[in-house]
Amino acid sequence: MVNDFLGVGWKFPVEVDETTGRIKTVSYEEDVKEAIYLIMMTKPGERMMRPDFGCGISDYIFETMDYSTIVQLQNEILNALILWEPRITDVEVEVKADDETVGKLNISISYVVRITNNPYNMVYPYYINEGIQQ
Repeated sequence: MVNDFLGVGWKFPVEVDETTGRIKTVSYEEDVKEAIYLIMMTKPGERMMRPDFGCGISDYIFETMDYSTIVQLQNEILNALILWEPRITDVEVEVKADDETVGKLNISISYVVRITNNPYNMVYPYYINEGIQQ
């Protein structure tokens, strides 16, 4: 029952299993993590049949990362995860500038898998000045 709710999905980036010739998959909690990455990487409007799917973090590229912008970015991510990933609850998002890399944000996401009540966290690196020569 738990496994039915958490499901199985494609591994990202998509890979072919050399022994079976099939697309590699991930299961259960790992599938939830992959889904979070997919939500974060998808810009609203990219999916034809689901134009509202995704997270608008790409709108913040080249923005000045002051307190107000960081709060907006955190809310954008939080709202997208709450809307698009029903298998998680108690979602918390924190965005901090990386101390070592200019233009890099570390997006920390904490969540609880709803059916198992297991807590997880992950860090999503996001480059706001990608392509700018320093």
